[in-house]
Amino acid sequence: MAPVTPVLVTGAAGFIGFHVARRLLQAGRPVVGLDNLNRYYDPKLKEARLAELGKLPGFQFTKLDLADRPGMAALFSEHRFEHVVHLAAQAGVRYSLIDPFAYIDSNLVGFTNILEGCRHNGCRHLLYASSSSVYGSNTKMPFSVHDNVDHPLSLYGASKKANELMAHAYSHLFQLPTTGLRFFTVYGPWGRPDMAMWLFAKAITAGEPIKLFNHGDMRRDFTYVDDIVEAIVRLIERPPAADPNWSGEAPDPGSSSAPWRVYNIGNNEPVELLEVVRLMEEALGMKAKREMLPMQPGDVPATYADVDDLAREVDFRPSTPIGEGIRRFVDWFRAYHRL
Repeated sequence: MAPVTPVLVTGAAGFIGFHVARRLLQAGRPVVGLDNLNRYYDPKLKEARLAELGKLPGFQFTKLDLADRPGMAALFSEHRFEHVVHLAAQAGVRYSLIDPFAYIDSNLVGFTNILEGCRHNGCRHLLYASSSSVYGSNTKMPFSVHDNVDHPLSLYGASKKANELMAHAYSHLFQLPTTGLRFFTVYGPWGRPDMAMWLFAKAITAGEPIKLFNHGDMRRDFTYVDDIVEAIVRLIERPPAADPNWSGEAPDPGSSSAPWRVYNIGNNEPVELLEVVRLMEEALGMKAKREMLPMQPGDVPATYADVDDLAREVDFRPSTPIGEGIRRFVDWFRAYHRL
């Protein structure tokens, strides 16, 4: 029997990448994890995630920047990955107003290196992180992959839309099967310190006010990380095929005449931010101080995922209740910080 080639998981020291790599390793799949361990947030958290992965057999870590063209080419040439789960990126909407070049280097230059590595080394399926941010100024709810997404409200959202377009070009030109994953507000244990759940828990436990933008009138399709991982693991072995019914006369934005697809991965149930605060207070057994602030540039008031395509393809819908997910996050947060 031929040896099982490792799955490349980029961003393996990051939030979602860590969970995906751990799930694959637990299932007996060898993983090469790539990360540049940048300082966008405390690298100690990234190192702690890597330490957890290092306890599992079959894990190999490579410290490498996506934008390092020779380094990326050498990595792909050495391993000839059949499956690539590309989750490394410069994340965050608000930070894209501060350092736009970080998004170009990682999300555009880096993604080109991923595409070239896949193209030249026999990759059978590239899955890559997109984002609900691609929906931009769309207001028709729930957001559907069959809706046009040409009006991003942040450079971050624009970079993710660009990834979908770049992937499409490679799927068309080189018959490289690519699947874009539009994540909706992912949360859970080992989460990122710049995201709402962590910021809320940190502020409440420290007795500091939590910042509620748009005066708390925000709704997000909060998606528990285990549901994200389940969808990805099911999709890995389902490379897309060309849609024989796709027509250039009435182009469907969600499929293609090339082996290219995009899926929403969201909980399909938007929750008001004030309800999240209430559940966080309940889980922590502490009251929050609220600081009401105006809408931030690049933010959207609501997100809501239509996941029918995902359910049809892999018979799965994210469904972890927000209260349950917050309890699990708070349990981890307390343990991690020894509270």
